[in-house]
Amino acid sequence: MSMFLVAAACAAEGGPAHASSRPRPAATVAPHAAAPAAPAPLPPIEERYRRADLYLGGNLDTLVANRDLRARFDRDGKGVLFRGGTGTARTLDYLDLATGATRTIVTEAALAASLSTATGRTIPAADLFVGQPDYIPDTDTLEFGADGRRWTLRADGTLAESTTGDPLGATGLSPDGRFRVVARDFNLVAQEVKTGREVALTTDGTREQPYGRGVPQLPEILKQGIEDPVMPVSVRWSPFGNRILTWRLDTRGVVPLSMTQENPPGSLYPRSFRYIYPLAGAARLPMMSRLAIDVAAALKKGKATIVPVAVPPEAMLYPSEPDMGWISEDEGRLVWTERGYGQQIVYRFAAATGAATVIAREAIKPVVTVTSSALIPVPDLGGELSISERSGWAQLYLVTPDAPDGGHPLTRGEWEVVSVDHIDPVRRSILITGVGREKDRNPYWRALYRVTLDGSQPVLLTPEPLEHEITLSNDGRYAIDAMSSPTVPTRVVIRDTETGRILRDISRADPGPLFAGGFTAPEPFRGVAADGRTPIYGMILRPANFDPRRRYPVIDNVYTGPTTTQVPASWAEAVSAVGNSVAQLGAIVVMIDGRGTSRRGQAFRLPAFQNLGEVGIDDHIALIRQMAARYPYMDITRVGVFGGSAGGYDAARFILRRPAFFKVAVASSGNHDLRLDKAWWPEVSMGAADAATWERNSNMSVAANLRGKLLLIHGDIDDNVPVTESYRLADALIRAKRDVDLVILPNTTHRVAQPFFWRKLRDYFTRNLLDEAPPALLPLTAVPADASTSKP
Repeated sequence: MSMFLVAAACAAEGGPAHASSRPRPAATVAPHAAAPAAPAPLPPIEERYRRADLYLGGNLDTLVANRDLRARFDRDGKGVLFRGGTGTARTLDYLDLATGATRTIVTEAALAASLSTATGRTIPAADLFVGQPDYIPDTDTLEFGADGRRWTLRADGTLAESTTGDPLGATGLSPDGRFRVVARDFNLVAQEVKTGREVALTTDGTREQPYGRGVPQLPEILKQGIEDPVMPVSVRWSPFGNRILTWRLDTRGVVPLSMTQENPPGSLYPRSFRYIYPLAGAARLPMMSRLAIDVAAALKKGKATIVPVAVPPEAMLYPSEPDMGWISEDEGRLVWTERGYGQQIVYRFAAATGAATVIAREAIKPVVTVTSSALIPVPDLGGELSISERSGWAQLYLVTPDAPDGGHPLTRGEWEVVSVDHIDPVRRSILITGVGREKDRNPYWRALYRVTLDGSQPVLLTPEPLEHEITLSNDGRYAIDAMSSPTVPTRVVIRDTETGRILRDISRADPGPLFAGGFTAPEPFRGVAADGRTPIYGMILRPANFDPRRRYPVIDNVYTGPTTTQVPASWAEAVSAVGNSVAQLGAIVVMIDGRGTSRRGQAFRLPAFQNLGEVGIDDHIALIRQMAARYPYMDITRVGVFGGSAGGYDAARFILRRPAFFKVAVASSGNHDLRLDKAWWPEVSMGAADAATWERNSNMSVAANLRGKLLLIHGDIDDNVPVTESYRLADALIRAKRDVDLVILPNTTHRVAQPFFWRKLRDYFTRNLLDEAPPALLPLTAVPADASTSKP
């Protein structure tokens, strides 16, 4: 038996494939042995489409109880808020940890109705997302975020917008409510709330160089119908509410994008806008300069003093605010990122003078992968915590200002620290999440650890060989642990973070109705990469009422690149995977994390560097072949691929670069030329690439390779990947005398997953891969939003 068949035969969910394992013949390995009888006929195509709808998004909540609790502690850590019930009958509940009593605060339907009244627009209960909720038991008051604002739901059921300030300053109100900073004519004005007295903080702001605001983003431009929409002020208040940190944007010389909304709701005429978007291929990006202002002194004196922070201007790599905050009332902290991610620097600066000092620096060759690293302020520990790949693995270090390029290692080994979750400066201990340390389980499963500053071995607090999704109380004493695997339904418990002991069960997911309807459980799969030795992981998704006597085409649901992983690690992710819906057509859908993806160390990810056009393709093909060797009912003469966003880029490049293997592709919202994407995503993968490297990684450069069927789908007002990407690829294919199908969805942003999108995707695979006729036009089934499973 060849090496890849040995690995495939050992494709257990997380256990290693040992070279000494005695291989079994492929025919005896498959859990569904081939039978001589003829396969049962497939259900009618109309029924398969209806089941595909049933397995999408929020519709699953009618089949699975407690699929996604969104559980979190209240601010005092005395109780837990979570979603109860199923479907449209969900409630927001509160568990009192002292008494064990649970009570319902409000139904989601009632809360959605109240929000609809308050905002003046209809918010269906199925689409409701309650952000950062907090419950105060003594007053029976719920605070939460929705529709871009904070709200308070009182005991009598009345809903009102919150009136307290936010240190992040999005409302401009100081945390103590004394002062407010507002934007006016591209400048900042301070107001004393009690008296209404005002003072100008800046006076020379312009459209190209405004203060306290970023670039207007496309959704707000469209919502307000103007290129300079009203935007939240961007300030950071000091702890005592006397000073602000803010910034000045400079867009001079930046080439803007333009877009036309061809069919604006309520209007006969199209409308066009120009807007700034920081593109990877731009010679000049918007620049950001930080500054401090003493607001209290300005109101007292009637005049403001602007203190520029003495650091270089920073290129805007994503249309968001710069990373800055306060260490104390008199000192600030900021992170400065070099374009191309050659380095990240942390500065500490004096608010009164702007004088800045480097206190930590991350400079990893060939690129700082910011999705696998972090710089976290810990003034009580004397410096910065750094998740750094300097050893080849993302490990944790304590960096002190006297040695900003050094660092004391707090963890070691060939595994990855994913996040720092809580810091206890008194006990000098830290709670972290890591992956890959425990060798008896899937290397992508997260676990919670406690580490100390002496560098001793981490203490494992979640011993169960499962994926652990952790939410900590504010004081770090307790953890909500949603533990599961792709084959073990979610169990949500409360843990003591000192010992790891389970204190209380909250709930278990109940998929009874799902499986009673014939749902086929996802199967994790382990094999080896195209190099014949590197372990890689995947997942197989089969249609309901699966019949192993039938030959099924294979569809690869793809999303590669070094910023993330694609294969579900948890039960909720596996059940919610959109591939389960696509499989209902009568296909087997696979998901694969090949080389070049995240969470397996720098050497595993680096094949993606300046090589996004090739990385992972042959690993996907290798694993699909291994799957088919184990399960002969997988017909790899009929292989399709689909993906969205970076996965849309992948889907197109897979069929363009390996046209003999992939026969049909659906690429949605794809960034087909990386130079036309927002700078952060391509540059963290490509660094400061030259023109030839960008061109080599463009799908347009290989358009002439197309042999099969390719469908491009894009929203006309995509606010993440400009629609021009799909237009340009379509143009390149037409110029290469190749066929292409293009669907532009009107009034649709980056999130194209609407009923018509799913119909077009299903129809395309049904015609071109299954060689069947799609059903006659059916009523489009609404698919409730499911924020918990959306990928950015």
